[in-house]
Amino acid sequence: MSQEILINITPMETRVALVENGLPQEIHIERNAKRGLVGNIYKGKVVRVLPGMQAAFIDIGEERTAFLHIDDLVSRKKAKAADDTLDICRLLHDGQQIVVQVIKDPVGGKGARLSAHLSVASHYLVYMADADYIGISQRIEGEEERERLKSTVEAVVAELAAADKSGAVAGGYILRTAAEGAAVADLHSSVRFLKRVWQDIVDKKTAAKAPCCLYKELPLYQRVLRDMVFPDVEKIYIDSREILDDLTHFANKFNPEIVQLLEHYPGERPLFCLYSVEEEIGRALARKVQLKSGGYLVIDQGEAMTTIDVNTGAFVGHRNLEETIYKTNLEAAQVIARQMRMRNLGGIVIIDFIDMQSIEHRRQVLRALEKAMARDRVRTTISGVTELGLVQTTRKRTSQSLAHVLCEECPVCEGRGYVKSAETLSYEILRDILRAARAYECGSLRVLAPAPVIERLLDEDSDQVADLEQFIGCTIQFRVESLYAHEQFDIIPV
Repeated sequence: MSQEILINITPMETRVALVENGLPQEIHIERNAKRGLVGNIYKGKVVRVLPGMQAAFIDIGEERTAFLHIDDLVSRKKAKAADDTLDICRLLHDGQQIVVQVIKDPVGGKGARLSAHLSVASHYLVYMADADYIGISQRIEGEEERERLKSTVEAVVAELAAADKSGAVAGGYILRTAAEGAAVADLHSSVRFLKRVWQDIVDKKTAAKAPCCLYKELPLYQRVLRDMVFPDVEKIYIDSREILDDLTHFANKFNPEIVQLLEHYPGERPLFCLYSVEEEIGRALARKVQLKSGGYLVIDQGEAMTTIDVNTGAFVGHRNLEETIYKTNLEAAQVIARQMRMRNLGGIVIIDFIDMQSIEHRRQVLRALEKAMARDRVRTTISGVTELGLVQTTRKRTSQSLAHVLCEECPVCEGRGYVKSAETLSYEILRDILRAARAYECGSLRVLAPAPVIERLLDEDSDQVADLEQFIGCTIQFRVESLYAHEQFDIIPV
């Protein structure tokens, strides 16, 4: 499967798209004024310890205090081995300084999620400060290659530890997927790089005063070279000559093999328009997603979970209803996996496939979904089918979804996704007129509201208005306010 990476640079933001066989699969956006916090390491100060939640709020110098749960503070496995009872009050107290790392960006009204298990990453390896083992990515399947990589890193770490008695290389390592086939020299260089980065963090930690940032994660365009370049990637196009030079220098320093993939895009037509990425971004923000067969998906993203409903729509099939449903669900499984990547959906995702009678059809659809999700770089799990026929999945959430980055809550519906009808607002106004007439002694009341509501009051509800005028003994005037929001109205004594 051929892959290309597109990097679009503007003074305001960086946008990255991963394209597979000409079709965009992932979109990442980083605003220069609001860069994500995931990966940053801070020296923070404990603001409040919550015994009931076994958690604490930590001031890391950001707008909102961050959240640290006891499971991210100390390993339950280690505590159990030491026969120690976990209690956050014994581990933290107000005002205490602690070094933590952001593992989830702030979302909505929630602050960042923190961990005391610190790690820094390179192209081939992840260094974990409090670990004592060497792990290997599950995506590297060859047993011989896994053994080679593990023994190589063990030898490199032992060599560096013998040369440096300071203990700076103490800790554990995880070999990333990109390490498959890596030369010994490259792994040696990667371990040395991580050693320098970690030593710099340790040096800063001693002198720094909380709250402060000890280590800042790489900008998006550099993280691309570290996290997204796999053997299938054939080209990396960048539309900025300055950033191309920066990435060339970065790649030469940490992974020279990538340099030959970098290429400047000088075309007059915008890079994202050339590959139809702009259109895909628009589709990824829509609630309804059309399938080629004529069916469609309805995707509703909430704070607790995301729900995806599959419908046959205009697809009528050629044989029978069961076959039509089966084909629609198979196509939907592929599109759902892609939409989850495109939209960067995280947390719980509930999928409501169209009900199938055949057990074999259900198994095949579930298998198709698993196969499509296996291409996702983010860890995903499928928990099977519930009694109601719903498929439960989870996708690790680290950063904001595409919708959270590009959109804001609608000021009219306040995030509900719908607004009150003109009929509902008309009846509310009639009830408020009755309350206002009892509260004020006046000969007339003036109603200010948007045009659709006033039209409703003067047309379909005119009889009710006339009866109300007679009942309260004063006249009711109506005036259209074009600047009012859809649900906004006022009743003023005249």
